[in-house]
Amino acid sequence: MSRIAAPPLLEAKGLSFYRQDECIFGPLDFCLRAGQVMLIEGDNGSGKTTLMRILTGLLRYDEGELRWRGDIMRGPREDGELLFLGHQLGLKYELTPRENLAVAVGLHGLRPGCDIAGTLAAIGLGGYEDELVRSLSAGQKKRVALARLMVVPGSLWLLDEPYANLDRAGIDMVNQIIMRHTDAGGAALVTGHGAVSFLGDTAARIHMHG
Repeated sequence: MSRIAAPPLLEAKGLSFYRQDECIFGPLDFCLRAGQVMLIEGDNGSGKTTLMRILTGLLRYDEGELRWRGDIMRGPREDGELLFLGHQLGLKYELTPRENLAVAVGLHGLRPGCDIAGTLAAIGLGGYEDELVRSLSAGQKKRVALARLMVVPGSLWLLDEPYANLDRAGIDMVNQIIMRHTDAGGAALVTGHGAVSFLGDTAARIHMHG
């Protein structure tokens, strides 16, 4: 008896977006399955961030079709399965890193095998767990946001320029985090410039033209 393949986590067909009758991007076709990384490259103004906002459900596309696990996507997902990290990190600056992660776990649950203190230590924030986020450097804030992704059990990560404000060691750390996520059956869609190449040549790529 043949097995029916599970639908992709995320699938786009003919996806296009217009602003004042000008095509910002499209038509795009892509398919992202569990265990995969997809890299979206392009210059500033090519529509990468706009695409990410569409994929989160925060912005409506104009043409085409977008499906999540085979079903048409209608608005933002609120079940924690799809997690977005953008230029605005979404952190509560008057809370500590430990408290920010606790809020996320309270909303979406804790990823099996993870704990908040261990995750913060592993990402280089040992000793900063109880400092207010507003007092941290830009790179440390980015690490808090990445740690928040790591402790909740979302399947798909949408990472818009995750390498910004990180040095080479930080970039390598991001790549390791992404690889661990996909090795565990998750998927990631990543935007960036040259730093994305550090992921190697195994990931699928979409190049957007501005």
